[in-house]
Amino acid sequence: MALAVVIALGAIAASQVDVKDPPAATAQIGADRFQAADQYLQEQMEQLGLPGVQLAVVEGDQLVHLAAFGVADASGRAMTPQTPVLLASTSKALTAVAVMQQVDAGLLDLNTPVKSYLPWFRTADETKSAQITVAHLLNHTAGFSERDGRAYQAADDRSPQSLERGVRDLSDAVLVDDPGKNFTYSNLNYDILGLLVQSVTGESFAQYMKLYVFTPLQMADSHASADYAAANGAAHGYYQWFSAVWHPADMPVPSMGAPSSTMYSSAEDLSRLLIAELSGGRYAGRAIVSPESAAALLKPTVTVDSFSSYAMAWFGRPLWEALDPVAPREQWYGLPLVLEHTGSWSNTQSFLAMVPGERLGVVLLVNGASQSTASLARAMDSNILRILHGKAPVPAEIREEPLQQYGWAVALLALLAELVSLGFVGRAMYRWGRSGRPVPGRRIAAVGVLPLLLDAAILWLGLVYIPNHFDADLPVIVRTVPDAGLFIVPALVLAAAWAIVRTALAAWLWFRSRAAAPGPSPTGPLPHPTSGFP
Repeated sequence: MALAVVIALGAIAASQVDVKDPPAATAQIGADRFQAADQYLQEQMEQLGLPGVQLAVVEGDQLVHLAAFGVADASGRAMTPQTPVLLASTSKALTAVAVMQQVDAGLLDLNTPVKSYLPWFRTADETKSAQITVAHLLNHTAGFSERDGRAYQAADDRSPQSLERGVRDLSDAVLVDDPGKNFTYSNLNYDILGLLVQSVTGESFAQYMKLYVFTPLQMADSHASADYAAANGAAHGYYQWFSAVWHPADMPVPSMGAPSSTMYSSAEDLSRLLIAELSGGRYAGRAIVSPESAAALLKPTVTVDSFSSYAMAWFGRPLWEALDPVAPREQWYGLPLVLEHTGSWSNTQSFLAMVPGERLGVVLLVNGASQSTASLARAMDSNILRILHGKAPVPAEIREEPLQQYGWAVALLALLAELVSLGFVGRAMYRWGRSGRPVPGRRIAAVGVLPLLLDAAILWLGLVYIPNHFDADLPVIVRTVPDAGLFIVPALVLAAAWAIVRTALAAWLWFRSRAAAPGPSPTGPLPHPTSGFP
């Protein structure tokens, strides 16, 4: 197979790209499509402001294209196909391999309850949690909520004990469905799987991944430890502040999330994972998992919606990229199956895809993410598949709702509204307090009671509506959407504190005004004093 290696040697704006043309090859995908894919990615980087991108393409058991553009960090260090990037949810594909290795070894059984391996394991409903099996976790049918699966992202606990501690803390978690009934995506499923691997092997999860997954796959730039990745040249993630400015941003990377979302890898390393997945579980002549386990990893068994399903860490859907964008949905039937997974963190994103029928695999890594225009960057995933199939890329559209695009602006307006209330009402109350004169009750009500509506609205928005709408606890939103968190926290604190202080001041002014009010006027002449004489 042909091999093309493209490495960016400078910043995005002035990258000098060294292209090694592949020799005449037996590859199904021609060099012109690889060049088109590279050009498309560079155009998207310039339009969206993305700092760095990696691309790998495999066909069968061969890596046929490898590329990297842009920068890995603020120093201008070039992004390369070997630079580790935080994967987010595509970490699950690696954990699934580790689990199936233990199935092959007889240490785990897919249909055995988790409680058989972790006797203390339970949720708020102990009866239901006792029914959760290893297969339920792999297929996201255990019943854990997506919100609970994000809860630990507010902390940055990287201690070795954090994985077990986090799973033990699920004793009060409420399942949203009966185990085995419906697909409900949650990071917790794969975090529990990571603890199972750790428990039955006696190795820490990070050490196990290094010894038995990364090493046999020759994934030298992959890490299940954020600290180790940072010490070995991991790319710095970038966040788009205020929908405009890209800047390196540190986000929580808790160790508990390693099995589901906080592993690091590179495009070149992940290409080896895809080769093994597409080659019956073998890489470089070595079995990573048994052929039976390799087949199970890629077999969709759970329905997600009307057109997609789920295998073990892979979403399955029709390869609609092989059609024109306006093709009717009826034409999807009979298309090749795509197995894919995306990963989204606040400052990185990833995409893995396989077309088993074509023995095609794609890796796309980006060390930047935006809350405002995430859909534009995510469109690169599908468009790369289109280009590799000889189709033109489809123009992307922003699909984020206004609250997600401009959440920081909403938070800023809430804070400004509270500051205006503080300034206007506080000034009036201060003036009335110093005057010592009675204040009409309607004025006290206007400045003391009516602003409570504003306070209540802001508190409801920040504490109830936004967490429920985005299915994430407020501390998680504050940590992972830092530009909105910069304003929403002081807005909420001010709304609560000022409501209490203002109400107390209004009550004091009202009682003081009543006490200072003159008594009732006499309704008739005062009686004359009697003289005592008849």
